Amino acid sequence: MNPARLAVVVLVGLVLQVSLFSRFSYDGARPDVMILLALAGGFVLGSDRGAVVGFASGLAFDILLTTPLGLSALVYTLVAYSVGAIGDSVLRSTFWIVPLVAAAGSAVGMILYAVVAEVFGQPAFSGPPLTAIVVVVSAVNAVLAPLAVRAMRWVRQSEADNRRHPYFIR
Repeated sequence: MNPARLAVVVLVGLVLQVSLFSRFSYDGARPDVMILLALAGGFVLGSDRGAVVGFASGLAFDILLTTPLGLSALVYTLVAYSVGAIGDSVLRSTFWIVPLVAAAGSAVGMILYAVVAEVFGQPAFSGPPLTAIVVVVSAVNAVLAPLAVRAMRWVRQSEADNRRHPYFIR
């Protein structure tokens, strides 16, 4: 895993989340691309490195939110680790696995976020309905999942992989 590439992907995801996806709304619910990066990190990089991606994307998003610092980081870390642990036993050869994992992981992540927010005393259920949040986030993340997985594969690629390529030029 290349940390500089991870920082670039998280930063691009954060900019897209704040500038583009925050403008889309259905019944008050907005897409959450940062949890998609965490899910893709767990799916591509495995449970341990996926947890690092989940923590990084969650902490980057927490800096911009008014919720307690670390709430998104905690949830995204748990979801990314779980997807990475489950992903080791899942057959990855079919095209529909990635959107399915993204949709299911996003739904679980949003429900877990609401539960953890209630535990920490945040009014998670005072905004848009939880069902609208789960549907919007799951649908958008299922569509964007192949792009996020491709970005995480780019993060996984190292300089040693580039040198092994037959057309690598120094």
